[in-house]
Amino acid sequence: MLIDIDKLSEGELIDLNNRIVERLRFLHQMRAHKTMLNFSIGDHVAFEDQQGRTIEGTLTRYNKRSVTVIGHDGRHWNVSPGFLRKAHAPAATKTSAVITLAER
Repeated sequence: MLIDIDKLSEGELIDLNNRIVERLRFLHQMRAHKTMLNFSIGDHVAFEDQQGRTIEGTLTRYNKRSVTVIGHDGRHWNVSPGFLRKAHAPAATKTSAVITLAER
């Protein structure tokens, strides 16, 4: 489908531009949604922050175009799913409870 934009009026060009921008947003949202489906709530994930540090945490929520990750330090991050990768869950620390019964 070829569109000769030289023959379009200014109003038609603005309308075409708006439709193109909306279509691109829709395609981006669909890609983000498809990527989100690779992860589940509760998954242990990792991503790189803007300084290049690896942040690990738990995926807690799906948003419209991102997911919310709570890091080990308690910080909340809204991350595009394209930046996420699955990470190994931290080893659970085993604690043993000692129960002492006192005699009466």
